Amino acid sequence: MTLLEIRDLNVTYSGSRGKVPAVRGVNLALEAGQTIGIAGESGCGKSTLAMAVLRLLPRSARVTGEILLDGEDVLTMGWGRLRAVRWVGASIVFQGAMHSLNAVHRIGRQVAEPILLHEKVSEREAMKRAEELLDRVGLPPSRMRAYPHELSGGQRQRVMIAMALACDPDLVIADEATTALDVMVQAQVLRLISGLVAERGVGLVMISHDLSVLSSTCDRVAVMYAGRVVETGPAHELFTSARHPYSAALGAAFPVIGDAAARLRPAGLAGDPPDPADLPRGCEFRPRCVVAVEHCSKETPALKPVPGDAGRLSACFVAQDGRPVVA
Repeated sequence: MTLLEIRDLNVTYSGSRGKVPAVRGVNLALEAGQTIGIAGESGCGKSTLAMAVLRLLPRSARVTGEILLDGEDVLTMGWGRLRAVRWVGASIVFQGAMHSLNAVHRIGRQVAEPILLHEKVSEREAMKRAEELLDRVGLPPSRMRAYPHELSGGQRQRVMIAMALACDPDLVIADEATTALDVMVQAQVLRLISGLVAERGVGLVMISHDLSVLSSTCDRVAVMYAGRVVETGPAHELFTSARHPYSAALGAAFPVIGDAAARLRPAGLAGDPPDPADLPRGCEFRPRCVVAVEHCSKETPALKPVPGDAGRLSACFVAQDGRPVVA
């Protein structure tokens, strides 16, 4: 069953520089119980895509296309229906837990709030469930009375996960949920998210620039560049056998422990992502690409199946011709 389907999604911001496209023609689908990762550099449109799913973008953003959650278009919902869908149908774990939690309210109250808003339960019952949720994410009952500033970064992120699961949503979006956490805490949070998703059978959208996070938690990965999805495929294949030069560059920049030869190779990707207000003609990645051909400067490649690779889609003329995407 298709839980989330995004069709031709476009998000354009209006500002002093005019109209700036942030997300362009994105198509994605997620089945119930499946995990999909969204990868890419900062500014590629990952967080804008996440916020669009729950209609959390500012009014300056113009959104077109369809976002079907259980077959119902989020973009055409009335305000009352939208409020009912948030937390219950879909919830989100924001990137900065310290900035997402209310500094003047205790943790227990904040976890209980979505339960009180969406379910007909007493405050006592909501607080009891909040305590159970915190226990499930590995926090003791004593943390119920703590304020956000009294918790570590990892503990605050656990609180955000507890809040996201408070109303048993069908879909959870984790936007850079492990950013700025140390490696040990990051591993704990990832195990927690994966375990809860498997236990409850919810759909998960995991957004990160960390390839190790996506490869260890996701079934499939979509790579975004300049607001577009440029490659999709199974997580365990995408970064080891990329079918787009950008995906290959991301994979090459990821260090391999114990690989002495890898340390001798130059890391990183030359150049900078394009200005979304002034995109290059043709393929947006062409100015940074080492395998670009003449056709790349004339036309923007569509996201199409890669010959001989079932389930792989790439927006690259070179890959679509069956040629390698690395020099």
